Amino acid sequence: MHNKISIRFYDDKEVRAIWDEENSKWRFSIVDIVWAITESPRPRIYWWTLKNRLKKQNIELYSKCIQLKLVSPDGKKYATDCFSQDDIIEVIKIIPSKKSIKFLDWFTYSDNSIDGQSKKKAYTLFESNLISKLEIGTAKGLKQIHAYLFGGLYDFAWKIRQKNISKWWFKFANAEFLEKTLIDIEKMPEQTFDEIISKYVETNIAHPFMEGNGRTTRIWLDLILRKRLKKCVDWSQISKADYLNAMIESVRNDAKIKHLIKGALTNKIHDRDMFMKGIDYSYYYEEE
Repeated sequence: MHNKISIRFYDDKEVRAIWDEENSKWRFSIVDIVWAITESPRPRIYWWTLKNRLKKQNIELYSKCIQLKLVSPDGKKYATDCFSQDDIIEVIKIIPSKKSIKFLDWFTYSDNSIDGQSKKKAYTLFESNLISKLEIGTAKGLKQIHAYLFGGLYDFAWKIRQKNISKWWFKFANAEFLEKTLIDIEKMPEQTFDEIISKYVETNIAHPFMEGNGRTTRIWLDLILRKRLKKCVDWSQISKADYLNAMIESVRNDAKIKHLIKGALTNKIHDRDMFMKGIDYSYYYEEE
């Protein structure tokens, strides 16, 4: 059985978590959190020293950590000390760092936000039968994904926007002609890599929903790539800054986003961890 995994990001640092099925709770890597808060160049040594200090002082908190296997940057799984969310909060309180309060605000808020709730829904796409029933490459399929991610969170879930919107200097497709625009995009060819990314870029320019476009269209893109090329995107290979800059530039020239995505393609289309990691990075791209 696969474990549910999650990667959240604090100041561009990964905070990994794994689902403890037996106790029905997320458990977070304390080494990742030590690194995020202290910026210690040796977070494992930092935590080992702190844990031994807790033992010597007979502070029971150290005994609440359990070792679970998490994937490291080298692609291998290693046993890692993990705490539940409530226990993590207690550990953070004893770590001497000016960043602790700011980190706690971020850590305790995220899962209760709309994005946090939507992200949980996105995780379940892999386990549910819905993902195999979605229309691929169509406007209807796009609406289906949006409805699943944001249904019950936004009253405009799956509904095509009726207002004009813009971001930074760019105005997205005119709402008055959006339905026709989506029909035209749906008809675009999607047999080759270049055709698929061109279709993805046009969908981004259309921005059919009031909110949640990026998270929706990245799943939509992966489904097209899986169907047509037997590939998907390892989004962890594309940094947030590179992705956002390439998407901004794609309005005029899509060469950069094509280059980034092509370099991140993988044939692990049935790999659960790849899907979950993709969701984590996709939502990270949208964090302000």
